[in-house]
Amino acid sequence: MMSGTRMCMLISACGLTMFAGCQGVSQQYLQQSQLRTQMMYRQNQQLMMERNGLSQNAGALSAENQALKQNLDLANQRLANIQNSNSQLEDRVKNLLTGARSGNSPLSDDSTRRLEELRRKYPQFEFDPATGVSKFDSDLLFALGSDDVRPEGCQVLEEFARIMNQPDAQHLRVLVVGHTDDKPISKASTKSRHPTNWHLSTNRANSVVLTLRKSGVIEKRMEAAGCSMFQPVAPNSDDKSRAKNRRVEIFVLAPDAAIAGWDPATRIE
Repeated sequence: MMSGTRMCMLISACGLTMFAGCQGVSQQYLQQSQLRTQMMYRQNQQLMMERNGLSQNAGALSAENQALKQNLDLANQRLANIQNSNSQLEDRVKNLLTGARSGNSPLSDDSTRRLEELRRKYPQFEFDPATGVSKFDSDLLFALGSDDVRPEGCQVLEEFARIMNQPDAQHLRVLVVGHTDDKPISKASTKSRHPTNWHLSTNRANSVVLTLRKSGVIEKRMEAAGCSMFQPVAPNSDDKSRAKNRRVEIFVLAPDAAIAGWDPATRIE
């Protein structure tokens, strides 16, 4: 039988062992909790930094979006102004062309005779003796999609200029108007030079004016305009009709004609 003293010593030893085990478990749990807390703190700091960065980016994007909106509004206003100016010029030219087609030719009998001879010489050149309006088939003057005047086009324009430089025609004004068919510009090489039919029609009119200038027609007498595809002379239903619409018209006008800013009082010397 165990004595009282030995029993107490045994109980004390067991108690110490149990306490030491509990104490070890508590320290391990505490260390794990501390590690988790530190990890959560670092993650929270990282999230706060990311949130601040996103907030700054959002502010920058908002400012950039506002600037883009202002630029877009400005571009739309400029486009509207250009379209309004084009519309006004188109109306002036349309009124002029309507009047010229229905009015009397300012050409003398001798100039009319010379232009009729030119018409008989070049089938792709048309001349109306009643109005003094001349029409050049674009295929005579230009390759498809080009504003470079062909050699044969230069030849007929030189002869036309020679008639316009005769003493009985030197006082007359010359309006050159380019026209296209309804097909939009699609070829990349053409589109780089003529983004739209508006560009092509005006660029061709400019080329004709410059060719006439080289042939001696003074620049004060001339003006260039383009009507794109909006003044067809035939329905754009087939290739033959479209070819008729691709043309350059030259209106020979009296010296007192006032169009698109021309001052009738300006003398031609």
